[in-house]
Amino acid sequence: MRAGRPPPPAIKIWPAAAAMKRLAVLASSILLLLLSLSFFLFRPTSPPILSSLQAFEPDRRLRVYVADLPRALNYGLLDRYWSLPAADSRIPASSDPDHPAPHNHPPYPESPLIKQYSAEYWLLASLHTAATAAVRVVADWREADVVFVPFFATLSAEMELGWGTKGAFRKKDGNEDYRRQREVVDRVTAHPAWRRSGGRDHIFVLTDPVAMWHFRTEIAPAILLVVDFGGWFKLDSKITSRNSSYMIQHTQVSLLKDVIVPYTRLLPTLLLSENKDRPTLLYFKGAKHRHRGGLVREKLWDLLGNEPDIVMEEGFPNATGRDQSIKGMRASEFCLHPAGDTPTSCRLFDAIASLCIPVIVSDEVELPFEGMIDYTEFSIFVSVSNAMKPKWLTNYLKNISKQQKDEFRRNLAHVQPIFEYDTSYSSSRAPDGAVNYIWKKIHQKLPMIQEAIIRGKRKPDGTSIPLRCHCT
Repeated sequence: MRAGRPPPPAIKIWPAAAAMKRLAVLASSILLLLLSLSFFLFRPTSPPILSSLQAFEPDRRLRVYVADLPRALNYGLLDRYWSLPAADSRIPASSDPDHPAPHNHPPYPESPLIKQYSAEYWLLASLHTAATAAVRVVADWREADVVFVPFFATLSAEMELGWGTKGAFRKKDGNEDYRRQREVVDRVTAHPAWRRSGGRDHIFVLTDPVAMWHFRTEIAPAILLVVDFGGWFKLDSKITSRNSSYMIQHTQVSLLKDVIVPYTRLLPTLLLSENKDRPTLLYFKGAKHRHRGGLVREKLWDLLGNEPDIVMEEGFPNATGRDQSIKGMRASEFCLHPAGDTPTSCRLFDAIASLCIPVIVSDEVELPFEGMIDYTEFSIFVSVSNAMKPKWLTNYLKNISKQQKDEFRRNLAHVQPIFEYDTSYSSSRAPDGAVNYIWKKIHQKLPMIQEAIIRGKRKPDGTSIPLRCHCT
């Protein structure tokens, strides 16, 4: 190399490497774009989960589709009831307040045998008004969370019991209630909404223990609105031992899917400001002789019937019995609530309305809206074994201080509106009564119901499903 000449410049290769790197990045981006396009172009035309079964959204309103049933199966039954010329055959004619029908009769029967089960009327009525804050009625079943079956099953059953052929209720021939049940089941199960879920998202209101008596197996997967679980349990017939403690209790009802609803009270509401002295310690009025779990009532009657400061009256809730119950509950510190033919009765809600502290003696009781309200803040719970001990219950109640009783009574006044079905008389007093609480409780069940629907879809034909256990 000659002196004075600069060396030749070094060859720079970095621009070429950078270009290759840029090409690689561009190729990766194009590949990702093609993959994204393929996902949208070749994805299934329908999602694996139906629109109504999407992720649970607790903050939105419950979407309800009302099944299409003829008016004859709901409000038409009321028309028929009010046109019946004769009184209910189960009670003295003078005790039936609905026959002959009063000129301005109420929307649902006033007969105590029927009124206590009127949730079916109030729930359907709530779906026809815009004032129900907890739900939104949808016109397309595919958009619904649940399907409400608008059958007045209780009224249908009670009309058959009160005016049908004697002894025909459990039979099919000549049973108008059976015919109506058959029509409801045929119509509902033929609809694609039922086939979509196997009925698990359908709602039946069965507040009467004998409602839908002939078709309980067919509607067992549905959401059942019941006053308690009495009468629904069965024992596994394959177990040879007759000791029930070793038998599997399987059932068509479960706290996972079903909702306990309150009876409709039969007595008027007493406001806390109207409360007066209560000279009686414990009060009970009702039938002494009951069946099944109600046998404890007879034993309590024998134990308490002669105790001072305790009133045990036998009677029917006709006009005279109603007045006696109002007077007795309002004059008593505590109101006894033993099991009857089923674990509970409307007596509990009459006690709440009367600000009479409930004393619940029923080991298998289920109560409305638990998890939303705490019954121990306004009720006394006593085990059957303790209640059966002589003098035990009397001494226990006498040792409850006045301060505790006053606190219980204030809490009773606070929860009274929650158990009111008809809130139209005073929206300021009960803006969020039993109907809205029921809808909210159903809403809480959605995640488990949706999971059951999805699990049920993947079970092949011929799958053997084990007996279900009612776990508390």
